[in-house]
Amino acid sequence: MLKTLTLASIYELQGLKSDALDIYKDILKEDPRNKEARVAIKRLSGIRKKYLGVDEQMLDFFVNMKSEVEFLEFERWLVKL
Repeated sequence: MLKTLTLASIYELQGLKSDALDIYKDILKEDPRNKEARVAIKRLSGIRKKYLGVDEQMLDFFVNMKSEVEFLEFERWLVKL
């Protein structure tokens, strides 16, 4: 898999913060002067510590939603982020 800033951004937008962070770290290893990767790592490292495990829980919740009430609950959770 080709690890790019674009792919990391897509993962980040999908809520796959840990996967995005791993890609940004790999990019920075290849190019230590990559400012975008450096900024993203700082941003996501703080989020990762604060919301450790939340991505997986909410992904599971999202995949298994069956009602409008659950959708609204998920939407409220996203707004809080």
